[in-house]
Amino acid sequence: QVQVVESGGGLVQAGGSLRLSCVASGRTFSDYIMGWFRQAPGKEREFVAAIRWSGGNVYFAKYEDSVKGRFTISRDNAKNTVYLQMNSLKPEDTAVYYCAAKRSATIPMDYHEYDYWGQGTQVTVSS
Repeated sequence: QVQVVESGGGLVQAGGSLRLSCVASGRTFSDYIMGWFRQAPGKEREFVAAIRWSGGNVYFAKYEDSVKGRFTISRDNAKNTVYLQMNSLKPEDTAVYYCAAKRSATIPMDYHEYDYWGQGTQVTVSS
């Protein structure tokens, strides 16, 4: 069993930045794909970014098109932590952001495929 806890959400003006953090329990954190999803009111949960460790200093990340160039996902396997650096935030980025984990060789973008979820952290971007 893996427990996932997010932090770092808040209220920010458009154009600002936030960094979300997600700490996962377990001794095999490096084996897991760690992903970030978001869900706005009345909308389905959507993929934001995910990252896989491929060994050494090699990581593979995938991003949803609307956040490419603005968001950066990273992970620190020694700290069992994954980060989502969000820059140039827009009002449409407002949502509850969830961290998720899945043990897999490839990065799925469908939230149904992830096994472990955090409770979510609210990100609100004002115009």
